[in-house]
This record gives sequence, C-alpha cells and structure tokens, in this order.
Amino acid sequence: MMKQSIRGDRVFYIVIYILLTVFFLLTLYPLIYVVSVSISSVEAAAAGRVWLLPVGFSLEGYRMVFNNAKVGWGFYNSVIYTFFGTIINLSITLVTAFVLSRRELMGRTVLTFMFVFTMWFSGGMIPLYLQVRNLGMLNTRWALWLPIALNVWNLIITRTFIATSIPEEMFEAASIEGCGYFKYFTNIVIPLSGPIIAVMCLFYGIDHWNAYFRPLIYLNSQKLMPLQIVLRDILVANEINAEDLMSDSMTAANFGRVELLKYSLIIVSCLPLWIAYPFIQKSFVKGVMIGAIKG
Repeated sequence: MMKQSIRGDRVFYIVIYILLTVFFLLTLYPLIYVVSVSISSVEAAAAGRVWLLPVGFSLEGYRMVFNNAKVGWGFYNSVIYTFFGTIINLSITLVTAFVLSRRELMGRTVLTFMFVFTMWFSGGMIPLYLQVRNLGMLNTRWALWLPIALNVWNLIITRTFIATSIPEEMFEAASIEGCGYFKYFTNIVIPLSGPIIAVMCLFYGIDHWNAYFRPLIYLNSQKLMPLQIVLRDILVANEINAEDLMSDSMTAANFGRVELLKYSLIIVSCLPLWIAYPFIQKSFVKGVMIGAIKG
C-alpha cells in the first residue's frame, strides 16, 4: 500500500512538472520572439522569417527609437511620475491602513465601508475631469498623482497585513514605555511592513509607469508627456509614413522598419520593470504569501 502511494505521488509530481514546463515555455516564447524580432534585420522582419532566434542581427529598431529626442523627455517624465507617484501612494496607503487597523478607532467599520463603496460606485470620467480642471491641475504633474493617490484594494491588503502580521501586544508593550501612535507607526509598523511595502511599490510603480489614458486626458504639453504616450506617437507616425509610400519595394522596407519599431518599443517600455523586479522579488513573494495565509 505504501509503495502504491509513493508511486502515485511520483506520477502526480511528474505530471505537475510537465504541465508547469509547458506553461513556462508558452509564457517564455512571446518574450523571446519580441526580443528576437527587435534585433533582427529589416528584411527578416518584413518577410516574417523570425520565429524564435534573430535573423540578421540589427539594432535599426532601437536606433529609430533613441534617435527621437522626445524619447529622452518621455523617459525622464515617466521616471518622475513613477517615483514621486509611488511615494505619494505608499505614504497615504500606509497611514490610512494603519489607522483603519486600530481596533480602538470609533466608527472603523463605517469608514472602511465608505472606502469600499468607492470600488462599486464612482462619479465617472467626466465629473472627475471637471474636478481636476476646477482644481487647476490640468496640464500639470499633479493631475497624474492626486486623483489616484489611494487605491482602495491596495489599502485593504495593507490594512489586513498590518492587522494580522503585527501583534497587538507589541503596541501595548510600546505604549507602556510611553510610545505614542506616531512613534509606534514610524519606528515599529513601517520597519515590520517591508514585504507589503515592496508589494505596494510594485503595484503602484507599474501603474504609474504604464499610465497611458490619464496623461492622454489631462496633459497637452509635449514636455509633460510620459514615455508611453511618446512611444505611441512614434509608432503611429511611422505607420502613417509607411502607408503613404507608393513603391512596393519601399513599402516592404518600411513595413519591416515599422515591425522592428513595434517590438523595439515594447522592449524599451518594459526593460526598466524587468530590471527592478529581481531586486524586490523576495519581498514581493513573501508579502503575497503572508496576505494569502493570514488574510
């Protein structure tokens, strides 16, 4: 009976490993394909001869991207929006989550419901735009920060983490030593919340870095446009230029350049996130697992 159980476990693990390997390859292939096309030759991209590895090494796509002066401004703006936006989001989320996690807070349930209510019902895009305009934030960086200063779902996750992962006895011991709420929050809660802070930084950072619709609505100055808008404008402009060409040979060549440009833009826009993720992966996994176990 024991041998049958061991054999059954081995078969189960073999099947699991095979499925995971298949899923991994299916996920990895699009990434390899995008990278391969972005560094292939114009002719290979136009003919569709790339299916796994690069064909005819070329950096033409990246040259077209970085030769545009707007890319530098867009990259700078995206870094500013992501860095300061994440700080604003994280500060408000941590403070609000800590307050809502305190059991002695009167009306805590009502306040939590008021936050959650905004996840079900909102004023809509037009009232929000009018509010941003009335506050004088149109065509300013604040329009991309303040309207999304707090994400309710992230607030709930952070509040649950603080309430379940930091023992209440720690606050009682600290209060006996004369520690107030502010000092307890800054000296104890924040240092112990490293995993959830890493998770929130990743969530908020990705949202700011990939922001497309908000700057499209609130901004009209080219000097304030983030990288996503700049890359979109470059791609659209090159597609239009390729379509305007009448010669078949020129059309094919420019079609190849447009294809290279598409995949090069994908790599340029995603590369900073790929570089940053390994540094916070351990804390990210730990934070997610703690929320899954104790939430």
